[in-house]
Amino acid sequence: MATDAGSGGYEIADFADIQGVSCPCGIARRAFADIEDFPGTVHVTEISVNARLHYHKRLTETYFILECGPDAQIELNDDVIPVHPGMCFLIRPGVRHRAIGKMKVLIVVLPKFDPEDEWFD
Repeated sequence: MATDAGSGGYEIADFADIQGVSCPCGIARRAFADIEDFPGTVHVTEISVNARLHYHKRLTETYFILECGPDAQIELNDDVIPVHPGMCFLIRPGVRHRAIGKMKVLIVVLPKFDPEDEWFD
């Protein structure tokens, strides 16, 4: 939930105040879903050791690695890529993806996140 900052033309989200929800990756805290004039959502997600492989038909996601274990990786289709803090991945619709290992990720989703657009093989 974002805080309306009044007439200043901006919104504030404090992730410490956002309730985490279970997702195929672990626990996600999602901001700006309720802001009508913002076309996306911003998530901070705590990835569990082995996230579930999934894809989206409509959503584009960017994963920015904030923290991760030394052996953390991301699977994108048939590629498995070692990750470290500071890396960012643009994941288009149709790309099967999952995080491998523990990590904390900032995710920007366009258009707004929709749990009905999570697909599993």
